Amino acid sequence: MINESALLESKALRDSVLERTEVLDRVKALSLLPDGMHVTTAMVAAYFGVAAEVIRQLVKRHREELEFNGLAVLRGSDLRKFESDNVSLSLGSYPQARRSLTIYSRRAMLNIAMLLRDSDIARQVRTYLLDMEYLARTRRVEEPAASDVVSLDDRIDQRITHILGKTVVPMFNTLIETSGEHRQELISLREDVQRIEQRLCDHDTRITDLERTRGPRPYTGIMASIDAMNWREFEHHIAVLLRRDGCTDVIVHGGPGDRGVDVTARAGDGRSVVAQCKSFAPYRPVWSGELQKFLGASHVQHTADVALFVATTSFTPNARAIAETYGVTLVDRAHLEKWSAGVPLSVLQ
Repeated sequence: MINESALLESKALRDSVLERTEVLDRVKALSLLPDGMHVTTAMVAAYFGVAAEVIRQLVKRHREELEFNGLAVLRGSDLRKFESDNVSLSLGSYPQARRSLTIYSRRAMLNIAMLLRDSDIARQVRTYLLDMEYLARTRRVEEPAASDVVSLDDRIDQRITHILGKTVVPMFNTLIETSGEHRQELISLREDVQRIEQRLCDHDTRITDLERTRGPRPYTGIMASIDAMNWREFEHHIAVLLRRDGCTDVIVHGGPGDRGVDVTARAGDGRSVVAQCKSFAPYRPVWSGELQKFLGASHVQHTADVALFVATTSFTPNARAIAETYGVTLVDRAHLEKWSAGVPLSVLQ
């Protein structure tokens, strides 16, 4: 796979993935202005966890590229019109009139994520982008392109952002500005609404994945693609699935010095996750001895809350008995096929 740092150096590579703006919401909830389309420099900085001056300096270095992808500086009548629609609700009051305001589209935000070096959130976005590209390359070739399906970005704008971003969140912003006694409770409620918006985005993505697998045999070709992977590609495939199901801090460790696990992660609710990935021929089952080795690594060395043993084959009865006794989740060939097709792994929910 291409390292995420490649996006920092290659404009052509950045341009190839700029349509995948839904990644921003998958990595971290993105708050928009009441117009449902833009953010300010301060909001960009808050999303990436950096100082606003860092964003301003990055814009100076890459202004032409960012302007092409949706950065705009508003002045004069354009600024006054934009402020009348947005400032009173989200940008706060300013005793002195501003001469200009820089705003960013979602596409410009994604562009910044591919240019910003000193931000963990930006690094996660870049990694997620490349994982999505990798998964797209490894999916079955028989799957037809759904040309009549509206993009995820459009569905979010129509069904979620319009309702929450342009009605509910602005209402909370107004109440917070005018309320003293209940300010903290209102801020907490607004955060709850934004979390609901994020969960709806996640469910929308999963529904899309499931819709693509509809047909007389929805999973045809998936295991053929997985069987063609080498051990390293298989481990990265599992990392992609973990991220898709809401895991964060996903790291692939496979190879010498991996301390008995191939992938570590953290579930959406904070539980630690470790996974062992075995790319075996379908006729060669996983034996009990391999489960016993994994037990030591997952429970003793890593003290994991969720232990996954993922294999491209079946498990022997003795191996299944050990897994049941010690709480290891087995993902055999049949379950791996469904998981890869978009069915979430229940233990991660």
